[in-house]
Amino acid sequence: MTNSFKGFHPIVNFYYFTVVIIFSMFFMHPIFLGISLISSFIYSVSLNGKKAVKFNLLYMFPLLIIMAIMNPAFNHQGVTILFYLKSGNPMTLESILYGIAAAVMFISVILWFSCYNAVMSSDKFIYLWGRVIPGTSLIISMVLRFVPRYKAQIKVISNGQKCIGRDVTNGNIITRAKNGIKILSIMTTWALENAIETADSMKSRGYGLKGRTSFSIFRFDKRDKITFLLMFALTIIILIGSFLGENTIVYYPIIKVKAITAFSVLVYIAYILLCLMPFIIDFKEEIKWKRLALEN
Repeated sequence: MTNSFKGFHPIVNFYYFTVVIIFSMFFMHPIFLGISLISSFIYSVSLNGKKAVKFNLLYMFPLLIIMAIMNPAFNHQGVTILFYLKSGNPMTLESILYGIAAAVMFISVILWFSCYNAVMSSDKFIYLWGRVIPGTSLIISMVLRFVPRYKAQIKVISNGQKCIGRDVTNGNIITRAKNGIKILSIMTTWALENAIETADSMKSRGYGLKGRTSFSIFRFDKRDKITFLLMFALTIIILIGSFLGENTIVYYPIIKVKAITAFSVLVYIAYILLCLMPFIIDFKEEIKWKRLALEN
């Protein structure tokens, strides 16, 4: 599927991810958590394909189970006692449900950040914050691309060392450890040199100086305006629902949740549309592209 949402203005991209990540962090209602988890999973798969499916199944799903088990094992609050552990501590229904909710929230936020890294490139982030906080924006931009860039570089170094028989797969345990330390040393040297070169390059270009202008290919057109206004309207509906307690739930000492009403259903639909908006945009563009391809 084409990543059409990535082509939108950085303000639209940044606003979307800021809103959904904040909502995912603070809305502990089961319906909101389920919407956030499913939406983040769908969008991560549409962005990264099989790689995202493998990552979610091998890492996120086991992490979800581990975190869901850890809370009731150490937290024994709640009035609905299901059984007692060998240590004599009670296992309560409230602690189990809260552990599951916290695990879903944590996994959803991780998935949303993975989608953020795929959509919000460093040039977009610097475009948004370069004039406001030039130094901080540059550092944050470098940190966000730290993992993928350094991962690629360490693979290049490992392949180079492998050609001369100094890879971590060559020799006995001691030799492998020495080779690994050698690769890490080369990687550290490269990282320090790269940081110095980047700093000197940005300084020579006058980055952060008052009155400095910069080239930008981003234009806030009609498509961006309509999408942004629609996102903002959905956000207002969700915030009104939050103010009225439609997404509020109490886990301790007893579970208390507001009954579902017609307005709460409207809030749920608004949250679904907000979370799935990039996927809907990409799906719409995919259908449009295939239709044009068939016509030609």
